[in-house]
Amino acid sequence: MSFFIRGNSSIYYEDQGRGEPIIAVHGLIENTAYWKYIAEDIAGKFRFIPIDMRGHGRTVVNGEPHGFDVNTIGEDIVALADYLKIERFHLLTHSTGGFVGVRYAMRDWSRLASLILTDTASYTSIMPGDPESVRVFHDKFARYFEKNDWEQIIAGVRVNPAPFFRGIVESPRAEELLQSAYEMVKTGDRRIIAEFVRTFYTDPDPCVEGLRGISCPTLIIYGEKDDLFIESSKLMAREIPNARLIEYCGAGHMLALEEPQRLARDIKEFLRDIKN
Repeated sequence: MSFFIRGNSSIYYEDQGRGEPIIAVHGLIENTAYWKYIAEDIAGKFRFIPIDMRGHGRTVVNGEPHGFDVNTIGEDIVALADYLKIERFHLLTHSTGGFVGVRYAMRDWSRLASLILTDTASYTSIMPGDPESVRVFHDKFARYFEKNDWEQIIAGVRVNPAPFFRGIVESPRAEELLQSAYEMVKTGDRRIIAEFVRTFYTDPDPCVEGLRGISCPTLIIYGEKDDLFIESSKLMAREIPNARLIEYCGAGHMLALEEPQRLARDIKEFLRDIKN
């Protein structure tokens, strides 16, 4: 297992393959295992480096400040690149990891060879409104993780899969995919996830002007059944100059689980096209 130290944090990452580097950042409750079904395929052509965000997986934050915010996690990505002596890299993201990736690209895209955004948005709060409304909404969401264990959470999404598990539950492979999701999330500390939810998701502004300033090649992918991120994906595709947009018919939010072969293929084709 590989870690690097940044301040009070021990940040876990994996590193396989050779070639141009791709740093990959997962979504909420996920970890590097989210990418496991595409990792071998991608690593056949590229150096593939998934990272566990703060509050997730094997990454550990010892004491305060926890850094559960979009800017600190963006800086973690660059710190990893510096640690590995990587000057420029492709950044592959999913969901909350995409919030981080696109906000980082707004601040400084100069080290990004490309940006790949899957089922995500340029805001950091899915709840619009004033700060107190946003806080109350996410406090309720956080209490869900504190109250229910992972088995209860997975059982719950079988009954009420929206918004994140609709594609999985409606798939012919539902039970297989749900088991994969459970195996991925069960190592997470729900109390830390709850704290992450309370502190990370604060800004409902999509930052349109910031999107217009991103000049690295950008690919945006969303699932047809990912109701939460369809419009945000289309917005980013309109506002980021020359961004490419792909919809996955029949798929939902977790494309690396639901459509790993297609996702790996589209990533490789996009990177091939921008190189030529």
